[in-house]
Amino acid sequence: MKIGLIAMSGVRVVNAELNRVGVTLPGFVERSKVIASLPSLSLLTLAALTPADIDVDYREIAELSDPFTLPDDYDLVAISSFTAQANESYRVADHYVARGVPVVMGGLHATVMPEEVRAHGATVAIGEGELTWPRVLEDFRHGALRDEYRPPPGRWCDLAEAPMPRFELLDLERYNRLTVQTTRGCPWRCEFCASSILLTPKYRVKPVETVVAEIRKIRDLWEHPFIEFADDNSFVAKYHARQLLGALRDERIKWFTESDVSVADDLELLDLMRASGCRQVLIGLESPDAPGLDGLELRRNWKLGRLPDYEAAVRRIQSRGITVNGCFVLGLDGHGPDVFDRVYDFVARSGLYEVQLTVMTAFPGTPLYQRLKQEGRLIEERAWNKCTLFDVNHIPTGMTPEALQQGLIDLARRIYDPGFVEERRRRFFRELKGGRVIAHALAHEESSYET
Repeated sequence: MKIGLIAMSGVRVVNAELNRVGVTLPGFVERSKVIASLPSLSLLTLAALTPADIDVDYREIAELSDPFTLPDDYDLVAISSFTAQANESYRVADHYVARGVPVVMGGLHATVMPEEVRAHGATVAIGEGELTWPRVLEDFRHGALRDEYRPPPGRWCDLAEAPMPRFELLDLERYNRLTVQTTRGCPWRCEFCASSILLTPKYRVKPVETVVAEIRKIRDLWEHPFIEFADDNSFVAKYHARQLLGALRDERIKWFTESDVSVADDLELLDLMRASGCRQVLIGLESPDAPGLDGLELRRNWKLGRLPDYEAAVRRIQSRGITVNGCFVLGLDGHGPDVFDRVYDFVARSGLYEVQLTVMTAFPGTPLYQRLKQEGRLIEERAWNKCTLFDVNHIPTGMTPEALQQGLIDLARRIYDPGFVEERRRRFFRELKGGRVIAHALAHEESSYET
């Protein structure tokens, strides 16, 4: 028996001018060229859960064109896709279903749009794959594959039981980084967020020894790896974070992760991050001012409370030799046409090393999608190919969709101007050179932000 594991990889941007400008995603796209594409950690995990007597073949499809060629020697196909690639993933499913090969589709989009999956004759696996894949395989062996699989009610994946992903299935020459998950979930319920909180409401941590084992497995395959922690918010559980960082100090790796701005509060933690190999942290700043942040989170206005400390937080983190990739979401309900200048000014003042510009995107299954649909503000309700974080598909409150799209393009030209980028790079290294003075001053700052 042979199973094909197919990941819909690559980065999608519909607007051609955005590609020319060079909108960037950390580690994915730089100046309109795909320089890296992370492998599907979920499919590598499914491969690890597959019995040894079943042959597995891992493939990635960055782009499809007609006609396209796919292997036809599979007995079963599993497809993982994000929303922007959903329509392409259905073409792959159609290809195999037409040839009598059963198809199982999972991931965030399949979880929130199961009826679409079934409409293409595929089985849908809802939620965390670790809890459904063994049942899928058992039923398939007995010729009794069902239309839908869900985790048992009230049960969430125990990361202490996480299997070792099958990293050896990868052609490592294709990547400049590999992924390891250390936590799952996020306590902040941002209205627009389409991450693992759609699969599970719980925030969980993976045992440190399990994370280290995965990293050592990667190092067996790749002598000097760069690791991206596939977490939504890595350091919520500070006790776990300290244990993990202490264990990573001797692993000789470089790594990148995502966190919220509170990581800047603990200088000892920042020093541990740097000593353990952290080179960059992506932080969702979202907006440079209060109107954009107010009401962004469904549980509390945590980010709004942290806004007064944003610039100092960037300085504290970067003073430790860790670059910050600040992520901004343009077109939030509190944003007017002046938001583009305000973002640029914030970047210039703070000296952010990297910047990620996105537009507010209503992903299916999110509270934002439901609200904008009810308000009649979705331009195309099922234009999944525009769920790229860069293509405008909603009607903003403070400007026209056209003004938002053009504002993103114009701001991207300014933010990614080589001279402005070089200026920020030089500032980072200049301030790092005097880091002892900077760090001492920042350590004694008193902040009035909400704790």
